[in-house]
Amino acid sequence: MSQHSAAIEWSRAPDPGDPKTYSRNHLATLAGGQEVKMSSSPDFLGDPLRADPEQMVVSALASCHMLFFLALADVKGFPVAHYSDNPVGHLEKTEKGLAITRIVLSPRVDFVDKQPDADTLAAIHASAHKRCFIANSLTAKVELDLG
Repeated sequence: MSQHSAAIEWSRAPDPGDPKTYSRNHLATLAGGQEVKMSSSPDFLGDPLRADPEQMVVSALASCHMLFFLALADVKGFPVAHYSDNPVGHLEKTEKGLAITRIVLSPRVDFVDKQPDADTLAAIHASAHKRCFIANSLTAKVELDLG
């Protein structure tokens, strides 16, 4: 149906915190030319000032959910004025090894004028989740904290 690409580039350099090992810092270049400075998680000798792959997975899910939510809310007559989220991914040991097993989305939404009731709001979120390409691609359990 469609393809989505990125380029990843890494060159050997000593790790600034431990010169006995290599730096995990690298660059991801997206199809639009945007450059994302990346590293491994600080738990795995990464640079805490750079994005790590786990954060990018969590961000991709939250972004996808938001985009579907915005579209569905608009169609239902509840245009959104502001949307924010602070998603959290949980990395845990599984029988296959470490995996992001759960991602908690905590969206907060302000509407332009009329606000949906709690049931309608939950239904729009459920529909957004069902349509989200990223959610459909992950094995992690996705939870919504609407409180």
